[in-house]
Formats: sequence, structure tokens, C-alpha cells
Amino acid sequence: MITTYIQRIGWFAGLLLLQVLILNNVHIFGYATPFLYIYFVLKLSSDTSCNSLMIWAFCLGLAVDIFSDTPGINAAATTLLAFLRPSFLRLFTPRDNLDSFVPSIGSIGVSSFLKYTVVCVSVHHLVLLSLELFSLATFGLLLWRIVACTLLTIVCVLAVEGIRK
Repeated sequence: MITTYIQRIGWFAGLLLLQVLILNNVHIFGYATPFLYIYFVLKLSSDTSCNSLMIWAFCLGLAVDIFSDTPGINAAATTLLAFLRPSFLRLFTPRDNLDSFVPSIGSIGVSSFLKYTVVCVSVHHLVLLSLELFSLATFGLLLWRIVACTLLTIVCVLAVEGIRK
């Protein structure tokens, strides 16, 4: 139990520092920025309570907002992701998997994990970037940024997942 919290805090701090010190400064073609910090929310155990999940996600998003000088958009997007995550897990995991598990390629399979990751990252980025631009006048730019950031984040998540294997 204690080791679980220590591991969570370690991942929380590591992904937070990686995001605010390095990844926030990566802008591929001026549009695509990886938001790898949501990997923390994606990888929490399936038996994590919804309240606990939302508190962890809100704190992580708020910390990214504080260090990135953004007005709560990361906290809002990450909290929404945490709220929807149990539904996405039920949608993409095999029905016979009733045990507690950590979503990964090994536990739910490549196809299910990829679908789960794509949907979660897409929802997060749709909310995050819509709140950031807060205008439909540049709808084409918004769509391009959502697609580019989503693809880059998915590649980063799969790379970390491959390393952790």
C-alpha cells in the first residue's frame, strides 16, 4: 500500500518535471506539443476509485498549469479525462477481465490498449486545445493542432509503454 503511493508520487513528479521542463518547449512545426503527463492518469490501476482518480488528475493538471502559467486548462482537461476513464476502460477491456489491472499492452492487449489510448488522448486534447484557443474563428488551426498533438502524444505514450515492457 505504501509502496503504491510512493510509486505514484514518483511517477507524478517525474512526468510533471518532464512535461514542464522539456516537453512544453517542444513544438514540432510550431503546432504539435506532446502532453505526456496524462500517461499518469492512463496507467492508474483499474480499481482506483473515481474520487481518488479525479483528485490525482486535478492535482497533476493544476501543477502543470502552475508551472506552465496557464489558467486551469490542463486541470480541467485532465479532470474530465479522469472522470471518463472508467467508462473508456469498460468499453475497451475484455469482458472476462474482472480483476484489478493496470492498463497496459500486456494486460489488455495491443489493440485494446491502442484504442483506449487514442480515445483518452483525443478527448483530453480536444478539451485542452479548445479551451486554450477558445475561438472557432480558427477552426482549421484548432483541428490541425488537435490531430498533431494527439498523434505525437500517442507516439510518446507507446514509446514509454514499450520501454516499460
